[in-house]
Amino acid sequence: MPPHPGAPEPLYSPPRPEPEESIQHSLFGEILDWMLAPLLLLWPMSIAITYLVAKSIANQPFDHALEDSVTVLAQQVKEVGGKVTARLPGSARDILRADDVDSVYFQISGPQGDVVDGDRDLPQPPPDDAERSGRVHFRNASLHGAPLRVAYAWVNLQPLLDPNAEPRLALVQVAETLDKRARLANEIIKGVILPQFIILPVILALVWFALSRGLSPLAQLQERIRARPPDDLSPIDSRQVPEEISPLVGSLNDMLARVAHTIDAQKRFIADAAHQMKTPLAGMRMQSELALRQVDPGEIHRSLEQLAKSSESATRLVNQLLALARAENQPHAGAALAPLDLAALARSVVLDWVPASFAHDIDLGYEDPDGELAVDGSAIMLRELLSNLIDNALRYTPAQGSVTVRVRASSGLALLEVEDTGPGIAPGERPRVFERFYRILGSNAPGSGLGLAIVREIAQQHGADIDIFNNPRSTHKKFPGSLFRLTFPPPAVPDNDAD
Repeated sequence: MPPHPGAPEPLYSPPRPEPEESIQHSLFGEILDWMLAPLLLLWPMSIAITYLVAKSIANQPFDHALEDSVTVLAQQVKEVGGKVTARLPGSARDILRADDVDSVYFQISGPQGDVVDGDRDLPQPPPDDAERSGRVHFRNASLHGAPLRVAYAWVNLQPLLDPNAEPRLALVQVAETLDKRARLANEIIKGVILPQFIILPVILALVWFALSRGLSPLAQLQERIRARPPDDLSPIDSRQVPEEISPLVGSLNDMLARVAHTIDAQKRFIADAAHQMKTPLAGMRMQSELALRQVDPGEIHRSLEQLAKSSESATRLVNQLLALARAENQPHAGAALAPLDLAALARSVVLDWVPASFAHDIDLGYEDPDGELAVDGSAIMLRELLSNLIDNALRYTPAQGSVTVRVRASSGLALLEVEDTGPGIAPGERPRVFERFYRILGSNAPGSGLGLAIVREIAQQHGADIDIFNNPRSTHKKFPGSLFRLTFPPPAVPDNDAD
């Protein structure tokens, strides 16, 4: 409905961003990012390192040339009559300064720092240069704002005189600008970096191709799974997948096996339920047809009684099917359990079944523990469990027999027992009585065979163990009786530190 013309416009509310956990990620993109991101980050570092190495390589030949020039000049420096001289002809000066690219400077200084020959503006070595041997040294300097590479050496003017006397040292320096070095370094960098601009796209294409080929088994596996018929739950052949995907395929096979088992169980359950429902429904149809053909009111009444019994049997079967379905499909049963008093619950259930015990002429008793007996459980499900145990005992116990419900503690555990004086259950039959629709051969008691299956399902959800024994109090050989015992785990200790 459009807003009223006079109503203020609602404020715009931007959509909430989708949580990161729900955003689907691409495995191909993840791997590509982790491979290319380091490559793209390392590439500028590689260029910087290449530049530094190129400068170092470019310095070496020119440093050797400067060293040779300093050595030649040092050989021309002499001291004659206490005066430092350098016998350097004009042609040698021209050769020394002959350079088409860089500017070359030289300087010869005496022991007192006075310039004997060369360029007076050339800077002196730093004062902290303590090593004044004849070896050639190098340093970086500048002249008139232009960077220079300087080679220099100290020349001993009195090498053959008294060795204990303080030496008289002259300084010889040769310097040049850095244009040739920069050009050579640039040429080296171009020779190394330019091919990388060609190689990098090739590397990216190869990485893309390798990832596509490496992940192709996943696509093939996807196609094989999609091509399966809807009812095909057979295991996936793990020999046709890479080793890294084998654990995933194994987990899928386990899930398929569980799904197949569940579907088979559901099919058996539906088939058994349909078979069980067929008998009371057929009886109801037969009795209704018979009642329609009768004219005698007494016969009609008997047919209607039989019809009511068949209806009661069908209703009970449907109720037990629903109870079993609820027990089997209880979501997160462990999270729904809460502390409860098992004794109070059992006492309430026994009171509900007292009228039924009178109808069967059976003594229904209850033995209460001393005080409360706490367990973690669902009250609704435990009432269903105990009701099925009592109903089962009442159906199989003959008239004037007894059924006893007992709640007690043993070794810190809660026990729920239902004891009867019926025909008992042979040891070989005990594991099977919890199966759906299973009936002991020779048993004439009415029932659907679902009660104990419901009991087992609820007991499993509560983590309880269920055992069957002969009634230890029975002395009758024909009716040894049965004792159903459920042992509950201790209740969870409440966390007092929880908020």
